[in-house]
Amino acid sequence: MAASGGSCPAAMKATSQGAFQKENPLDFALPLIILQICLVVVVTRGLAYLLRPLRQPRVIAEIIGGILLGPSALGRSSKFLHNVFPPKSMTVLDTLANLGLLFFLFLVGLELDISAIRRTGKKALAIALAGISAPFALGIGTSFAFRATIVKGAPQAPFLVFMGVALSITAFPVLARILAELKLLTTDLGRMAMSAAAVNDVAAWILLALAVALSGSGSPIISLWVLLTAAGFVAAIFLFLRPALAWMARRSPEGEPVKELYICATLAIVLAAGFVTDTIGIHALFGAFLVGIAVPKDGPFAGVLIEKVEDLISGLFLPLYFVSSGLKTNVATIRGAKSWGLLVLVIVNACLGKIGGTVITSLLVKIPVREAVTLGFLMNTKGLVELIVLNIGKDRKVLNDEAFAIMVLMALFTTFITTPIVMAIYKPARPTAPYKRRTVDGGEADGELRVLACFHTNRNIPTLLNLVESSRGTGRGRLVMYAMHLVELSERSSAITLVQRARRNGMPFFNSGDKAEQMVVAFEAFQQLSSVRVRPMTAISDLDTIHRDVIDSATAKRAAIVVMPYHKMLQHDGTFQSLGSAYHAINKRVLREAPCSVAVLVDRGLGGHAQVSAKNVAFSVAALFFGGPDDREALAYATRMAEHPGVAVTLERFRPSRAQPDEDAAADEAAVEAFKSKVGMVKDGSVRFDERPAQSKAEVMEAINSLSMFSVFVVGRMPPTAPLVEKPDELGPVGSYLASPEFRTSASVLVVKRYDPATNPASKRYDPKARPPVATEEDALDELTGAAAVVPVAHSPMNHDIV
Repeated sequence: MAASGGSCPAAMKATSQGAFQKENPLDFALPLIILQICLVVVVTRGLAYLLRPLRQPRVIAEIIGGILLGPSALGRSSKFLHNVFPPKSMTVLDTLANLGLLFFLFLVGLELDISAIRRTGKKALAIALAGISAPFALGIGTSFAFRATIVKGAPQAPFLVFMGVALSITAFPVLARILAELKLLTTDLGRMAMSAAAVNDVAAWILLALAVALSGSGSPIISLWVLLTAAGFVAAIFLFLRPALAWMARRSPEGEPVKELYICATLAIVLAAGFVTDTIGIHALFGAFLVGIAVPKDGPFAGVLIEKVEDLISGLFLPLYFVSSGLKTNVATIRGAKSWGLLVLVIVNACLGKIGGTVITSLLVKIPVREAVTLGFLMNTKGLVELIVLNIGKDRKVLNDEAFAIMVLMALFTTFITTPIVMAIYKPARPTAPYKRRTVDGGEADGELRVLACFHTNRNIPTLLNLVESSRGTGRGRLVMYAMHLVELSERSSAITLVQRARRNGMPFFNSGDKAEQMVVAFEAFQQLSSVRVRPMTAISDLDTIHRDVIDSATAKRAAIVVMPYHKMLQHDGTFQSLGSAYHAINKRVLREAPCSVAVLVDRGLGGHAQVSAKNVAFSVAALFFGGPDDREALAYATRMAEHPGVAVTLERFRPSRAQPDEDAAADEAAVEAFKSKVGMVKDGSVRFDERPAQSKAEVMEAINSLSMFSVFVVGRMPPTAPLVEKPDELGPVGSYLASPEFRTSASVLVVKRYDPATNPASKRYDPKARPPVATEEDALDELTGAAAVVPVAHSPMNHDIV
């Protein structure tokens, strides 16, 4: 409430005595800011959920949420605005919003690796420079139209620079999210876009500092002093502060907790740097951003800082900045043909400058037309930095309400159109070589067996390497292993750090630097000591769509079999703990949609915690054969393992408990006879055949329990037998028992599903009415819901490895 005599509103007290004391909590600062934060989080997260089907980045939901809570929508109700966002609360709201923004810019600086920018290729550098200069020039041209119409009193030089910067920005974190959604993050196009955007980001901050310095109300001499003092502060950061931060980073070795004193000191330095830059006159954000850049990126220190700060800032405080911007955005101020014409003009010039400059430069550096146009639209992405520029411009009286609203809508529109347009115009090249061999038992169509082996963590790697080494075969086409690290891209911005550090040779990145090096050595040593070719890959995507990366990569690499990790992880007591339903869903989707055979690997530590060298391999394999196409594919895999001199394979044949079609029965006999002929060829007894008369469930379980000393079990996913457990999962009736706690063993299990074109939506022989045999609870549920009949999905760009 305003005080009498036209003075400023009375300051709000912090806390109330409660509703029972007849005090309204909304008249006090703390309960009001709590309500505001909760409202903002609910609205922005709700919008983000609604926009997920459109594959829009979260920043779109946050900008729209801010506008909806402001005077453009809900704020049109004066009762809502004066109760929830009263003028007297704006100081507290803006202070918290800017504090959150300050630490968020510190995180952005932490994630920006200057050394990586220095290594940016000439193509990306040329694209970045063109993507800045062309829209900057058009922004200056647009500013004359604004000054002649709706911003007549604005200072000329600052307004020109602000408009140029606003049109030339590319939002680096938002671009990473869009690339991840479109499966482009680790492609050549994605790397080019990210490199150019990183250069653009640094240039935008330099230009913004210039704009802020020029926007002061003093003389040009004062602006010059501001710039010179800011340059001196930057030099001081890198000459004096960086060595101190490097000292703290060195005293935080891998595997040990970072001292709380170092975390506290760094965060205090962030605040102090913000105070200094605000005192200089170039905004507190620059100080925090510079400290983030100065923090060494090697070792665990930067990662721990991100973990400590990120969730609180990104989840609670940063959305306040969007609502603070939304409260300043009144779309109703855009009225009349003149204003709407200016909105169209600024959108056209923003797109023309950024897209046109990027496309022309891309064509000059020999990038194909389709990729060049895609790159242009990707570089036209706006986001948080755009809002920072516009808010500073409004606070400095460079932009009025109408110009501010027009520029916010421009940023919203250009970012919103990026995803649908890129999806429409960018069609990745299809594999030119024919995809013939889609099963292990597929003859020598390609002359080599291609295996796409996926893993979630470094714990899976030794077993995976030992399995592939055992399967390499001899005397036939060699084996090629595509090792794909499946990395979840969460909503957390630090996932972008992971993207930046993904190695150019495709090696997977792990959070720990030392472990990353160990895994690199493991892959390189395995390739040198074995006849297997290894091609590491990384898929970075959210868990709901990461199965598309696996499926598209299997198609691109013409894999004969995909090996997926089981969705449960072995614990120290020998039991399995689920990684979560999302990981379970990945396996189910790959099993349904893969363009080749699929195997699920239950890892119980085959060969121990290290990769066993080829000459020291000594594994015993039990292949359980009941019949059917899946068991025949499993037998083909076991037969290949039998060729390794260090692997002993025993085929245990069980007579099926269900009647089979004559065609299947004949194929089963042929497969078993082929294996028997191999037994006669091997003189050292390492290949054996045994036929079990077991028929009932109890007899089968007893027979399997007698084999518990083997190193590996290989079994088909859907054999024609009754389930051995009550609720079998994706491993099928036998595989589920082999992975259950009832079966006491240290053996790893490989459950194989043969590729069936009739049930695969990408196949020309796809039959929508075809169903796999119902043998698990999950498959029965899928039958009822129709989930087994997968609707064909548009081909999406795959994550390429770098050879």
